[in-house]
Amino acid sequence: MTFVLAPFAAVGRSTLAMLATIGSVAIYCALTLNHLLRPPFYFREFLSALLAIGYFSLPVVGLTMVFTGGALALQIYAGGARFNAESVVPQIVAIGIVRELGPVLTGLMVAGRVSASIAAEIGTMKVTEQIDALVTLSTNPLKYLTIPRVLAATLVVPLLAAVGDIIGVLGGYLVSTSRLGFTPAVYLTNTWDFLEAADMVSSLAKAAVFGFIVALMGCYHGMNSGRGAQGVGRATTNAVVSSSILILASNYLLTELFF
Repeated sequence: MTFVLAPFAAVGRSTLAMLATIGSVAIYCALTLNHLLRPPFYFREFLSALLAIGYFSLPVVGLTMVFTGGALALQIYAGGARFNAESVVPQIVAIGIVRELGPVLTGLMVAGRVSASIAAEIGTMKVTEQIDALVTLSTNPLKYLTIPRVLAATLVVPLLAAVGDIIGVLGGYLVSTSRLGFTPAVYLTNTWDFLEAADMVSSLAKAAVFGFIVALMGCYHGMNSGRGAQGVGRATTNAVVSSSILILASNYLLTELFF
């Protein structure tokens, strides 16, 4: 009888563990939102997070988007040639970059770079008992470590996505005008006339949500890191994986909401 029930017991344990993790993340998110606009506010930590998340992520985002825009232009041209619709390349590149690829790829690149860094930093602080020292000094670790990073990511990732959108469209423009025979003035006119304000608004709103997710997951897994180097490494991996999955899932939900 025990042999028969063992698989069901394993499934039950996995389900309970998953539900416990979801509940723990939800509580941590609620606490973060509750303390977000409450004093005290550590402005120096906030500025440091702005620099680390925003400025130092620009090269990664820029390189990712310029090659993505160029590859997208080539693929759309090759696909459109089957239906004699090569002229739609500027419009489809613009809407594909601004609505979807810009914010999503920016979020994923920031998740790989920033979420891992945050989790490793806070996890190391926990292992070396620096977080316990903050509590001893009557400093709330959530206010000092989580709030500045979450607020900075929520504000600066939309700016990164806007820059990424521009660079991605520029990548499509460079490939289309140099390799596919498009006239620069016609390409830019078609791009500008096709985009709407709602496209940019949705892009920036998605990026703000993705920034919140990236910082929150980094802080959560860092705060709940296990002891030792292995625990910090596991927290770093979990932060990147959970951030990426939540970005893709929330992207679908936000796309349903906007469009």
